Amino acid sequence: MKYPALLPFADILPQLGRFDALIDVRSPSEFAEDHIPGAINCPVLDDEERIRVGTLYKQVNAFEAKKVGAAIVARNIGKHIDAQFIDKPRDWKPLIYCWRGGNRSGAMAHVFARIGWPAIQLDGGYREYRRHVNSALMELPVRFSYRVVCGPTGSGKSRLLQTMAAQGEQVLDLELLAAHRGSVLGNLPSESQPSQKMFESSIWQTLRHFDTLKDVFVESESKKVGNLRIPEGLIECMRSSPCIALKLSQHERVELLMQDYAHFVAEPALLNTQLDCLV
Repeated sequence: MKYPALLPFADILPQLGRFDALIDVRSPSEFAEDHIPGAINCPVLDDEERIRVGTLYKQVNAFEAKKVGAAIVARNIGKHIDAQFIDKPRDWKPLIYCWRGGNRSGAMAHVFARIGWPAIQLDGGYREYRRHVNSALMELPVRFSYRVVCGPTGSGKSRLLQTMAAQGEQVLDLELLAAHRGSVLGNLPSESQPSQKMFESSIWQTLRHFDTLKDVFVESESKKVGNLRIPEGLIECMRSSPCIALKLSQHERVELLMQDYAHFVAEPALLNTQLDCLV
């Protein structure tokens, strides 16, 4: 194979876990919204630089924008090599992608290939990956059999799932992936929710590694976990699956709630703020 090689996501997916690095060269804000799971961000243009080049393209012309952009990209690629990749051996194999598989990832892939690394560029970039995730989340959930853990708030549903996961069961912990406990009081005090796209990427990443011959355990949820929507195909599967009902005494539930919502106990004003949304 001649490098840099430009490959579609369909060819890359079976070997995704065998790359030595997944390099997302988009800007930090693009990366923060969503990225291929496991990728690192090595922007060839940061957010301000991207705006600068884009402004030149619109207000002056493409030639001037490309000159300025090329100089910035070259400097940034050099910085990334010095900071992160200078010690990599000849057979180190990176996958490189940008928004659409164009100049940003192409520039880094070209430099890496000239150095001697077998660099692969994702044809279609993140946009093609995103198309795959959207399609997969419509058909992937129906491959599995689900057991839905049900019960009132404070019945230990999340604790049960965590214990089962530690024992090797297939657990899809939507509240963990959504960084939210699923109720009106579910915001975590030290963690904000990911973007909708990042949430969907995490679900896809989890499901694709599961064995279709084994049950998947998931907590009963409404259509949304906090501000994030559960993919329609998945929620339909959950609603048609058998439930495991958890029942605890009121005393036991209070004990668990005091532990899970200790931040509200410590700062009652936070609780009042959350409850205001019900008025």
